[in-house]
Amino acid sequence: MDQMDVIDGGFAAPVFNAQTVFRAVMDAMARPGTVQQVAGLAQPPAPLAATAGAVAVTLCDHDSPLWLDVGLQVSAAKSWLAFHTGAPQAATPADAHFALVANPASLISLENFAQGTQEYPDRSTTLILQVESLTDGTPLHLEGPGIETTDTIAPTPLPRHFVEQWKQNGARFPRGVDVILAAPGAVACLPRTVRIKTMEA
Repeated sequence: MDQMDVIDGGFAAPVFNAQTVFRAVMDAMARPGTVQQVAGLAQPPAPLAATAGAVAVTLCDHDSPLWLDVGLQVSAAKSWLAFHTGAPQAATPADAHFALVANPASLISLENFAQGTQEYPDRSTTLILQVESLTDGTPLHLEGPGIETTDTIAPTPLPRHFVEQWKQNGARFPRGVDVILAAPGAVACLPRTVRIKTMEA
């Protein structure tokens, strides 16, 4: 692997760029279902896409163990993330503060990740799912805190049986995982407080 693959592609203006991405993610988390624009501020190696890479570089650091899915584990993106975030590799999904997923369709069950505890629900995993679109999938109707009535997004691809898994995630409240959906040029978030309904539900 070329050493420049590891070093190149980070934020050109690290503090400013990280602040921009962080604000977009926080706005998306506070208002689930809204789509926040994120410019292509990072150029990570494949299969890691620009938005997911920018979110990871913004949120992950040497105190936040990071779990990578299989495609990322065997790619140059693994070394790129280590260089640009300093985040240690999580030994298991349950050890991860963050999980970065390039292929959501083959993701393991959400229950395998850290769920937090009743006393410390924040000690859970935040999943960063790299999606192709926030509008081309099956519509998900969202209800809950931060949503006036309902909101709708349609991300694709998603993990198998995602709506059922999300229902189980909600049942574990205040424990449970949160999800950041990283699409080309934009992010949307699903905090654990959000309820999802499909047209069939």
